[in-house]
Amino acid sequence: MFILQRMVSTHSLFSASAFVSGPILNKSSLHSNLSRSFSWPKLEFRALALYKTRNGLSTSSAVATDSASHTLLSDQNDPLEKGSAEKPLVLPTNESSEKLLRIRHTCAHVMAMAVQKLFPNAKVTIGPWIDNGFYYDFDMEPLTDKDLKKIKKEMDRIIARNLPLVREEVSRDEAHSRIKALNEPYKLEILDSIKEEPITIYHIGGEWWDLCAGPHVPSTGIINRRAVELESVAGAYWRGDENKPMLQRIYGTAWENEEQLKAYLHFKEEAKRRDHRRLGQDLDLFSIQNDAGGGLVFWHPKGAVVRNIIEDLWRKIHIDRGYDLLYTPHVAKADLWKISGHIDFYKENMYDQMNIEDELYQLRPMNCPYHILIYKRKQHSYQDFPIRVAELGTVYRYELSGSLHGLFRVRGFTQDDAHIFCLSDQIKDEIRGVLDLTEEMLLQFGFSKYEVNLSTRPEKSVGDDDIWDKATSALKDALDDKGWSYEIDEGGGAFYGPKIDLKIEDALGRKWQCSTIQVDFNLPQRFDITYVDSNSEKKRPIMIHRAVLGSLERFFGVLIEHYAGDFPLWLSPIQARILPVTDKQAMLIIKFCVMNAFSQLEYCNEVAKKLKENGIRAEVCHGERLPKLIRNAETQKIPLMAVVGGKELDTGTVTIRTRFVGDIGTMTVDDFISKTMSAIENRTAF
Repeated sequence: MFILQRMVSTHSLFSASAFVSGPILNKSSLHSNLSRSFSWPKLEFRALALYKTRNGLSTSSAVATDSASHTLLSDQNDPLEKGSAEKPLVLPTNESSEKLLRIRHTCAHVMAMAVQKLFPNAKVTIGPWIDNGFYYDFDMEPLTDKDLKKIKKEMDRIIARNLPLVREEVSRDEAHSRIKALNEPYKLEILDSIKEEPITIYHIGGEWWDLCAGPHVPSTGIINRRAVELESVAGAYWRGDENKPMLQRIYGTAWENEEQLKAYLHFKEEAKRRDHRRLGQDLDLFSIQNDAGGGLVFWHPKGAVVRNIIEDLWRKIHIDRGYDLLYTPHVAKADLWKISGHIDFYKENMYDQMNIEDELYQLRPMNCPYHILIYKRKQHSYQDFPIRVAELGTVYRYELSGSLHGLFRVRGFTQDDAHIFCLSDQIKDEIRGVLDLTEEMLLQFGFSKYEVNLSTRPEKSVGDDDIWDKATSALKDALDDKGWSYEIDEGGGAFYGPKIDLKIEDALGRKWQCSTIQVDFNLPQRFDITYVDSNSEKKRPIMIHRAVLGSLERFFGVLIEHYAGDFPLWLSPIQARILPVTDKQAMLIIKFCVMNAFSQLEYCNEVAKKLKENGIRAEVCHGERLPKLIRNAETQKIPLMAVVGGKELDTGTVTIRTRFVGDIGTMTVDDFISKTMSAIENRTAF
């Protein structure tokens, strides 16, 4: 036990307990250590609820799910609000409700009809249903929010008229003639791309029609106009080609009833509150500096703390599971990328080559060729396998400026990349090992629900039937052995091998592509890598690509939104902030307390120093009134505050306040350190 040396104080005029009164909430019984089991709610809007569940992790409770619905807790039925066990609202999806899909598709047509009624010169293009609604692209003048309101009113009128939707089959020539008569050039282009016949057209009440394969609702009156909302307008290039016209894309959302729409809008507001771009700026975690260029991430000190924790965890888990860690260059000769095939098949995503002393060099878009070169540095025997190598390797990929999006779509990022070289009869065990490693890593951050897909051989592929069958069976067996449910995407594999993709589910029930495991028959052949078998003959090994987090940048963005910036104590950049009670104004007014004020600050500095010596990330903040210091700490989402006043100075204690619970009492500095270290070690709240 350490004894904190403190300054002598004869006056305790400013006591911490007088300033930190507030409601004390019961701590959740969900606080647990890694040995306990729990499952995350799909969508949970209360930061308090997230705080209560996010620290209790399990190393054995991950669940692979194929649920097609989203669970939403609205204000009215949130059991956390009422202490009840009311069933949360489950929103349907396009996959779970054909009625909803038809409503959304018809809404796209109704919107296009409304636009052309209000803006006769607008040219129509395409209007599909999407995950949460629909959109339609128009070639027209830019639209305003005021225009959207007018369009919605016109849609309401069309819906109220209960106009029938009628399907018509016509010949290609007839369709061409009708489209030409309407002067719709984009529809002519779409018609040319349709290979099937006959051509199908959908009419709305004999007043408007569109090329379409359906499906739709029988009439517009089936749509609940109060369950439809136009959300935004964005620019979109025709066919996604920046050399083609910029169109106006109107996004809308549609649901079966008003309750679903309200729940969705609630979810949307919560997603906006969690937006990692805003939180990254507010919490000083990262930035994209325009002076340096778009899509290039600057990790600020606080963000770098979180990154280092993630990296340290990643390295430890990989070393424990038999991986050798690598560091490789960021550039290489262009010839390397010719051998790998990237220049032939991936050139549009690569940066221009650099001429260095009459040789062409290339920024790396991937790490695979580097790991192969390390494998090739010496001859291997069958007895060496499996060989596992891993690297946190930064890669660079060209993205259009319009597609860049915070940490989710960048031009330079660090992959948690690994490659396994093994024998064909080792594939299953190695894949199972990767699945176990993936689960162990993701559970550290509370991700326990996954959507898993196994993608099989596409029509065009390399490798013979026997090795494809063997590899695909090994992936299936590994998943079955793991006990995870999964969907099979027939023909969805890469041309070079079958793969497993894993999506994680965050606190809002959103799914994020994260982990991938790919068997590769292509690169071993391109680089002619071999090993010597038991008969002293040269054979080609199997190569497995895998990433667990995907990229550190994207995963960090997901974490920010998952936690709404409220990182759990063990992961928080600043775990404790020490706050003196006395402020500058008090020091000026009450002259005899000035010495005491300086004593409080020095005492705070000693507390912070001792916390840091015990591995707790702490800082002192002063210069404002205590209520403002507390508000600032809560705004910056600091988990723990240790308040120091005259009483604490006299007794060698601190008064502790947590971000969500408020004042939890006074304790010795030793006790505070012990409790904090225990909470960090066990991944629980304080």
